[in-house]
Amino acid sequence: MIDRKIVVNPMARPRIEEEEVEMCECKGIGHPDTIADGVCEAASRAVSSAYIRTYGAVLHHNLDKGLLVAGQSAPRFGGGHWIDPIKIFICGRATNSDPKLDIKKIVSDAARGYLEENIRCDLKYFEIMTEIKEGSANLKEVFRRGDGAPLANDTSFGCGYAPYSRLEQRVLKLSQLIQSSAFRTSFRAAGDDYKIMGHRVNGDLSFTIALALIDRYVEGIERYFIIKKAIHDYLADHLGAPAVIRINTLDDPAARDERGVYLTVSGLSAEMGDDGQVGRGNRVNSLITPGREMSLEAAAGKNPVSHVGKIYNVLALLMAREIHEEVEEVSVKLLSAIGEPTDQPQVAAIEVRTSEGLSVELKRSVTAIADGWLENIDQVTRLILDEKVSLY
Repeated sequence: MIDRKIVVNPMARPRIEEEEVEMCECKGIGHPDTIADGVCEAASRAVSSAYIRTYGAVLHHNLDKGLLVAGQSAPRFGGGHWIDPIKIFICGRATNSDPKLDIKKIVSDAARGYLEENIRCDLKYFEIMTEIKEGSANLKEVFRRGDGAPLANDTSFGCGYAPYSRLEQRVLKLSQLIQSSAFRTSFRAAGDDYKIMGHRVNGDLSFTIALALIDRYVEGIERYFIIKKAIHDYLADHLGAPAVIRINTLDDPAARDERGVYLTVSGLSAEMGDDGQVGRGNRVNSLITPGREMSLEAAAGKNPVSHVGKIYNVLALLMAREIHEEVEEVSVKLLSAIGEPTDQPQVAAIEVRTSEGLSVELKRSVTAIADGWLENIDQVTRLILDEKVSLY
């Protein structure tokens, strides 16, 4: 039995709901940062699967350096055209000593597969470039040492908490609504690129939404504003809570042509308006939460076996969700040390809130939950590779 450093304490800070102001953000599936996350994570999963088929295990790789460079387009009511394509660069390190294992092709095919499955845009408007080289000898050695849990290839920390606040729940609800098939059926003009910024002042909720509209489904300026109003009303009706909702606030109310509104050829700002980068979008809880403890690590694209910047963030969230079944609120922080077993963090710091106080029995139960997850840390890798957990 491993004696792990698990520290459980009462939560001292006030509930986030008690703060006067709270903010929360979510970037949609077609946001440039989310696309960058998505293609790099798809590449990591594909490379991991190829390693397992070829060698029986995931070898050293990190494909978490990705950049999306916006293209150029000419949106027009009724249908515009592309000028220059979107460029996606995937960079990183990967073990590639077997000439029969074409890592660059695996990565490119995985990225294209991700785009085809998730983005409603002709793939001819994307160019995918890879720059992937061998990793350093000492990092590759991490995979050969030890016969227990994998060794961490970084000194990093992961954070997780539960439950979501009322604001966080509503931001996620709006994201789910916009991405739902019912919404897409009702509003063909709604693109895949959206961003939701929510804030709460005392009990009042407000949401600012940027949502790209697709030009071929919008006949003119009057129709644009009619569609926008209908989308607003749909979201307000389905949100389930009173709130101020504003959509495409940069739009000029006096606009006479396409230049004054958020109109695109593809439904993506990446066709011209915005670039993207891995790690600048949602955390593993699908949100960006400045009022919460969170890691700035880019989880997408990192190795799912040894990179704690990925594993510990997912693990902390899973751990928090299970602990929350026994307490009102919980925060989990996990800290690794490079070269040490991933199942033995330097410290697992857990804070809980409960109306009855932190009894000896509850502390023992919380510790057991954390210890159980660390004992079976390989479950996290399986959940990642099986796409059973969110990473962005």
